[in-house]
Amino acid sequence: MLRPGHSVMLCALALLTLGVVMVNSAAMRVDPIDVEAPGVHASTDASVVTRQGVTARSILLSRSTIYMGVAVGAMGLASVLPVRRLAARLESTPWPRPLGEVGWLLVGTLGIIAILALVYVPGIQRVVNGSARWITLPVPGLESFQPSEVAKWAIVPLLAWYAARRATSGAVAGGVREFWKGLAPAIVCLGAVAGMIVLEDLGTGALIAMVGAVVLLAAGARVWHFLMFVPPAAAAVVLAIVQSPYRVQRIITFIDPYADPQGAGYHMIQSMSTVAGGGIFGRGLGHGLQKFGYLPEDTTDFLFAIICEELGLAGALLVICLYAAIALGAVKIVRGADLLTLKLVATGVAATVTLQALINMAVVTGLGPTKGIALPLLSSGGTGWILTAGMLGVLAAINRPTPEIESEPELVVRARMPREPSRPATANVLPEPVVRTRGLGRVHANP
Repeated sequence: MLRPGHSVMLCALALLTLGVVMVNSAAMRVDPIDVEAPGVHASTDASVVTRQGVTARSILLSRSTIYMGVAVGAMGLASVLPVRRLAARLESTPWPRPLGEVGWLLVGTLGIIAILALVYVPGIQRVVNGSARWITLPVPGLESFQPSEVAKWAIVPLLAWYAARRATSGAVAGGVREFWKGLAPAIVCLGAVAGMIVLEDLGTGALIAMVGAVVLLAAGARVWHFLMFVPPAAAAVVLAIVQSPYRVQRIITFIDPYADPQGAGYHMIQSMSTVAGGGIFGRGLGHGLQKFGYLPEDTTDFLFAIICEELGLAGALLVICLYAAIALGAVKIVRGADLLTLKLVATGVAATVTLQALINMAVVTGLGPTKGIALPLLSSGGTGWILTAGMLGVLAAINRPTPEIESEPELVVRARMPREPSRPATANVLPEPVVRTRGLGRVHANP
């Protein structure tokens, strides 16, 4: 029987396959004819010729196909991890003093911030378009590594573990519903990580803040506690925008992209033109026009526009349905999880993929200001593909049944069987309980 975890992995595989095809299609370029070449006349200086065409062989040997293979391997490996046993130990094992839950939360946060700080280290720092978001590692396939991707996925299990510990250990009455001793440390750590990312990437920082809020609210935090942070968070966002002229320009361009159609508004106008040019069924795979030097970032942040142009509305709806299927499968996995940590991790993973996809599609269609947020499992990028697929594999691992759960019906029947006739019944004496296992816990049921 197909479980929700299987459907999530199948949808992820479909998105990766579509991503490989569309990245290779969008990567088609044109080159000017070399007027000095033999047989070429100077009158053809303005002409263009295409490079070697995209073939099945070129796609199979492409860099994106290699990344897809690594991503699928990461997803398969993550799907067999003993996440239930690990989560049970993390929830119940007492941590050595004086750190406790808050101390380890701070340690984890400092570790994430240290990873983010690598983008400022000379020698490995890589600046693209004036933004330091990448580092260069001497490892094949990781020449361009984005630490914010690691932070985006590391903060989810960290907050999930902390909230589950506060709810189950009894250290704080009400868990994260208690503000000062429960929620406040988590908010401080979440704000520190998001603020560190906002220095270079406002969109990803906002995404992490929203996902963290979803995880904490799912853990039982009070809504009005979060409302207290809305004014300072909004002020911080305004300050981050005002201090960066290019962010101010993006807001102005979003309001009226045609005020400077050849300058600041060019990117958004070309994106909307690319989306509209596909119609219902598109121009055909590989037959898009905007990728030939008109639409910037067509293989990364704006790949969805190329999908709309070449595959039309039908292709766009296919992508949306695949993301919706992942979200629906994640909801079912959350409902079926038997440990709070696993419920919160699944919630965070689903929120990250869904919100990131919505933000990217809103930007591409002109419904939001331009941001550097990729489309999960579709936009070109090795780090993002591998980590996202790995976390979706964790969802499948959460949904994987154990032998104890598979044999649960038999145990329930045994628990409800009447007492043997030869065994005397004594008044006012409770019957001996029958212990059945469920997951890693112990449930006592009377016959």
